[in-house]
Amino acid sequence: MNTKNIFKPLLVLGMVLLFAGPSCKNLLEEELVSQIGNDYINTPKGFEDAVNAAYSSLRIFYGSEAGLTFTEYGTDIYSVGADGSYKGFHFYDAQLNPNVDALATVWDELYRGINTCNAVIERGPEAQGVSEEIKAQRIGEAKFLRGLYYFILMQQYGPVELRLQETILPTKATSKATTGEIYNSIIKDLDEAIPVLENKARSANYGRATRPAAETLLAKVYLTKAYSADKASDDFSKASALCENVINNYGFTLLDDFASVFDENNQENDEIVFAVQYTSNPLDNGTGNRLHLYFGMQYDVQAGMKRDIANGRPFKRLKPTNYCLTDVFGERVNDSRYKKTFKDTWLSNKPGTYNTAFDDSKSQVTFAAGDTCIFIPGYEMSKEERAKRPYQVLVPSKYSEALFPTNQKFFDTKRPDLTYEPGSRDYFVFRLAEVYLMLAEAYLQQPGNIQKATDAINEVRYRAGWPGKKDAMLITSAEMNFDMLMEERARELAGEQTRWLDLKRWGNLLARVKEYNPQAAGNIATRHLLRPIPQTQIDRSDPGAFPQNDGY
Repeated sequence: MNTKNIFKPLLVLGMVLLFAGPSCKNLLEEELVSQIGNDYINTPKGFEDAVNAAYSSLRIFYGSEAGLTFTEYGTDIYSVGADGSYKGFHFYDAQLNPNVDALATVWDELYRGINTCNAVIERGPEAQGVSEEIKAQRIGEAKFLRGLYYFILMQQYGPVELRLQETILPTKATSKATTGEIYNSIIKDLDEAIPVLENKARSANYGRATRPAAETLLAKVYLTKAYSADKASDDFSKASALCENVINNYGFTLLDDFASVFDENNQENDEIVFAVQYTSNPLDNGTGNRLHLYFGMQYDVQAGMKRDIANGRPFKRLKPTNYCLTDVFGERVNDSRYKKTFKDTWLSNKPGTYNTAFDDSKSQVTFAAGDTCIFIPGYEMSKEERAKRPYQVLVPSKYSEALFPTNQKFFDTKRPDLTYEPGSRDYFVFRLAEVYLMLAEAYLQQPGNIQKATDAINEVRYRAGWPGKKDAMLITSAEMNFDMLMEERARELAGEQTRWLDLKRWGNLLARVKEYNPQAAGNIATRHLLRPIPQTQIDRSDPGAFPQNDGY
């Protein structure tokens, strides 16, 4: 069974998600959604269904509008586009408040996933007709997922409720654990999961958590903890050891071409450590991987163009900042990642003669089908040079919240029609390039290891070089510093739901937004290092038991 089937609607959810914990609605009014008895999880099928159900909460965060909002909005490399919801996450203004529905959606679904994991972990040992090896492995998967869900919650909301037993009956008794207690719980879960998970790069049931996936998550946990008030002196060294193991012992390899990592026809490639799976079957796909929607500029009303499947449905939510385009992606002679990250050419699918709009070097343009009709050179091409081109040229001085370079990593050409929103591409949670970058960061923070940090980052840089120019991408240890690391992560991972978390981990979110994101510079404050606790959570708790985060 391919684990794209993990996400099929499961009746077992009615049993394991009668959840009275922090994420529940008004449970006294909750309807029972299934009459399946509690003994179901003790059967072979019930046990497998419960484990599979524990994976489903991944989709609320990875490849979703909410997850993208929580991780890429309001950073140094992305600012707001013309349209869309949740702009408070970009502007850090009064629109970001405890009543925003996305805050409750993520909170509720992650706790729902945690409670499913709790049920598997507690009741799994009693499951009948399942081998001890498989039983241990599946419980390990649940511990991996529980650790991941708590890691997401803590990074976003700070101290949260730590529930490690299944919640069945309604309760308003809630409290916040300390971040130290949550870190300890996550690390314990992952330490227990690693020895029992499949010791291979890829499970035969592709999509299940494996040992290297858990090791990568644990490395990221240690890396994050190392900057926090809960830090220990060996956090960076533990992170580097885990990254070294993932790199050296499972057969992962960087693909030769950066663009091929995101080839929608080669999603199960040798660089992927862990992926959240989506499918083209609408019955199994939920709301789908939606990242193809949010990075697109408004190409579909320009001369010579109309909306089509290949170019996507442009929601215009995320516009690259000037810093992103001119500094992060400023070097393009040797580095292929600007060209392979951003779409710069549109071919006409609506032939005809049109008046120009953003290109003042000509008054009209005429296109046959397939002619270039929009080109984004990425630099301020002169008016005289633009006038020689038989198409419109969009230069940086003409960028707007509707027109800008479009991140093409997530394009989904397999959608059945041009209005269809649920994408079928897998979402890559961990890939090998990021493991190298984590290794470089961990070594950079350990005295005497700058050459190891340089070697690690050079693996990523070398791959990114144009053919014949790869050696020119290599840096020396004298050039390896934290600014290089920050920009290298932005170049490699732009749009991949990491940037807000990176800046928060490094402790420079406020400073870098103030410096590089004019839309948010005047509003961002210390309180924005945490999201508001959903008002629904506070209302469900005993009065005063679950206080709001400071400043909201």
